[in-house]
Amino acid sequence: VPDDLLLGLKFIFGSSTVPALDLVDQRSVTRVTSPSGRTAYQVLGSSGKLYTCYSSCHFCTCPAFGFTVLQKSESLLCKHILAVYLSQAMGACQELTVSEEQLTSILLTEEEDEG
Repeated sequence: VPDDLLLGLKFIFGSSTVPALDLVDQRSVTRVTSPSGRTAYQVLGSSGKLYTCYSSCHFCTCPAFGFTVLQKSESLLCKHILAVYLSQAMGACQELTVSEEQLTSILLTEEEDEG
């Protein structure tokens, strides 16, 4: 990534930029697709926890997204969503095709973890 682009990313996304690029470098972003075309992204965070991100509605299940983006409006996104967008742009997503039932299970597991 050219230096001027890195500076632009850092200016817009602040402290999330470098950790997000680290996640991309580590190939931590997986695009999960079902036969119907439903898609979600899973990002293996630096802590080893798996977070589910939805680029279509700009949402992540991590605590940082809930706190800094939704509650305090201090940031546009968390490092996991930025990693999803960057990996899409760079063609660096892992790909995983699952059944409709498996994708539903992934989504419900995240919902239970939050509740």
